[in-house]
Amino acid sequence: MRFLIQRVSRAEVRVDGLTKGKIGAGLLILCGFKKDDRMEIVPKMVEKCLNLRIFEDEQEKMNLSLLDISGAILAVSQFTLYADCRRGRRPGFDDSMPPDEASRFYQLFIEELKKAGLQVESGIFGAKMEVELINAGPVTIILDDEKT
Repeated sequence: MRFLIQRVSRAEVRVDGLTKGKIGAGLLILCGFKKDDRMEIVPKMVEKCLNLRIFEDEQEKMNLSLLDISGAILAVSQFTLYADCRRGRRPGFDDSMPPDEASRFYQLFIEELKKAGLQVESGIFGAKMEVELINAGPVTIILDDEKT
C-alpha cells in the first residue's frame, strides 16, 4: 500500500466535470495498492494518516495531526503510484493490484477513515478524474506500508 499525502488548504475531485468530493483544510490522499497487500494493514495505514503530525502549531512547527485540527480528507484511488519506470519510457504497472481487488481495499480505507468522525470525501474508483488542490506548505509525504 502506498499513499501520497498532501497537506492542502483545499482540494476537489471531478468526474465528467461534476464535483464528486471537495474539502477545505486537510489531507488529499492518493491511494495505491499492490498485488500482495493484505486487508489487515488498512487500519494501521489509516491510523498513520490520521495521526501524522504535519500541521503547524502556534510556533509554526509541524506538531499537529489531522485529528488535532479536525481537518478533512479527500481520498482518490491512484494505481499509478506503483508505476515501474526502470525499463524503457512507458511505465509498467505489473505490481499494481487488479482493479476488482483494489476497489475493495479502497472502499475499506474510506470506511476506516470515516470511523474517525471527520469529513471524508472520495473520487470514483476507476474513473477518469480531475484533481485540483492547493498544497499548503507545500507538504507532500509518501507513506508506504513496507516502510512504516
